[in-house]
Amino acid sequence: MKKKVLVVIIVVALILALDQLLKIYIKSTFAPGASTPLIGDWFILEYIENQGMAFGTTFGSQVWHKLALSIFRIVAISALIYYWIKQWKSGARTEFLIAIGLVFAGATGNLIDSMLYDFIFPFDPCMGYNHLAGSGNWVDCIWGPKEIRHTGFLFGNVVDMFKFHAYWPQWMPWLGGSEVFPAIWNLADASISIGIVMIFIRQKTYFAKPAMATDETVEAEETITPDTSGEKIIEEGE
Repeated sequence: MKKKVLVVIIVVALILALDQLLKIYIKSTFAPGASTPLIGDWFILEYIENQGMAFGTTFGSQVWHKLALSIFRIVAISALIYYWIKQWKSGARTEFLIAIGLVFAGATGNLIDSMLYDFIFPFDPCMGYNHLAGSGNWVDCIWGPKEIRHTGFLFGNVVDMFKFHAYWPQWMPWLGGSEVFPAIWNLADASISIGIVMIFIRQKTYFAKPAMATDETVEAEETITPDTSGEKIIEEGE
């Protein structure tokens, strides 16, 4: 049992460390919007920040929108911890515990950004990814007044950097010429996705129902065991 815990702790710690190291490297060395190829021209590193959920999706412009999202992440992470412990105590497969750990690591990695990055890195209100129409929080930039996001604990942006720079063939209906996957994502997003996919694909293995007893098994259990008392049975008439 302890081995399972150790394996999951190592996986979670490794993902969190790699996720944060990569984000710090990107923020420290890349200019906003800068990119560099990783594998040919179709898989690149491109520095961007987002104010919302996974894969750059947004949630709203009011201060309570971002706060609600961060609180939801904390509640979800707490629920994952509780569920993981419950599954571990019930003897769940190590693979399933790792899948839950991947989701936990990804959610925690993005939460760390929101919690701490506004305090660790300088905040430039005039950068495009810090603008937020409808926030009511105005600043003067070189090109005029801009509404910007709220800052502080649980209000920070999430750093993204991976992008598939590939396009569907022109001959494909509806999709031709459009990007295969336009979102920019990070290692934490990938960890969440992999964990969810593992659970979805392997659910029959993780949540296997106990086998029902067959008629033959029932009959076998109902057979009378032989008399082992050592006593001899005397037939009548002797």
